[in-house]
This record gives sequence, C-alpha cells and structure tokens, in this order.
Amino acid sequence: MMHDPIFLESDKFAAELYQLISLPLYDDSPRIVISDVACSLSLEHWGAARALLSSGLLPSSLVVHRAQFEALVRSVWILYAATDENVAKLSANLDLENEQAAKNMPQTSDMMSAIEKNAPPQAYDALNRFKKNSWKALNSYAHAGIHPIRRHHEGYPVHLIHDVTRNTNGLATVCAMQAAVLSGLQPLQKQVLELAASYPNCMPPPL
Repeated sequence: MMHDPIFLESDKFAAELYQLISLPLYDDSPRIVISDVACSLSLEHWGAARALLSSGLLPSSLVVHRAQFEALVRSVWILYAATDENVAKLSANLDLENEQAAKNMPQTSDMMSAIEKNAPPQAYDALNRFKKNSWKALNSYAHAGIHPIRRHHEGYPVHLIHDVTRNTNGLATVCAMQAAVLSGLQPLQKQVLELAASYPNCMPPPL
C-alpha cells in the first residue's frame, strides 16, 4: 500500500503544506499559543493517520482521524470561544491538581455550538460539514462498533482506504487555514487552498 500513488502524492502535499505554514505566531498570548499547540497536534495526528493508512491499518487510522478532527475543533474553540479560565486551565503545568481542574472541558458537540456562535462562519461551516459526513462512522471505529467489526472481518476495500486518505488531507487543509490565522496572515489561506487544489487526486471531491 505504501507505494500507492495517493500516499506518495499525500506526502508531497504534506511537505509543501508544512513549508507554507511554517511561520511565527501572531503573538505569544496564552490563547494563541495553546490554540497553536492543538493545531499542531491535529497535524501530527494527520501524519499518523496517513502512516496507518499506507500500512493498510484502516480501523486504527480512523481512530486517529477522529483525534485529528477533535484537536482541530479544540484549536478553533480555544481561539474564538474558550473563556479565559478555560485557556488558563489548558495552559497550566501538568500535575494531578491541574489535571483534575481541566477535566470539565467542553466536549466536541459543545465546542461546535460555541464555534458556531463565535467563530467566522467559514471555520464553522468547514468543521460542521466534516462532522455531518463522518462523525457517526468515526465514533463507531473509536468504540469498536459495527463499522470496524465488519470491516475487520471482511477486509478493507482499497477505495475506502483512498477515501479516508482524501478526508485526512482535506481536514489538514482546514487545519492549515487555522495555522494561517494564528500567524496573523489570513491572506495565506488562499495559498493553502490553491496548494490543495493542485493535488486533486488526494483531496475530497469538491462540494
């Protein structure tokens, strides 16, 4: 699988994307810094999901793909909707006391509701489209539901592995647009979209 053209193209796209968004942050405020950490975490999950997919490990890749989405939602939520108290909890040193204090962070559905109210519509729309199309299946894979049980038993169609790869790349594109915002260079988002458009074979179909 790893020599499949879609993975070679995805790796090339990833290298160009990272080069494009390798920029300093707009400032060093806790909100910007922690949002960037979550954004970076989402991109790391993207790399892990692609590695698993290229090895033919579809169910495991989809568990990581869900984490990719959740980390991106967290990044957008931190930037636009989290309270200062939320940001402080996520910025605190990791110890038992602070771990307990950070346990009550909003879940994905709550963060999405807050993003809808506080973030730019484009950011919410991109996340919401993904959630509508993929969330139920991703939950099934994360909790050993019917999707992974049947797929693991029957085998993994190549077209499904390709489709998931395209979805991970599409979500990474949204994440790169968030990185552009965190750098304070919003016009860079256009370059991110143009780069993604130059790799149509490894991207989700246009809406």
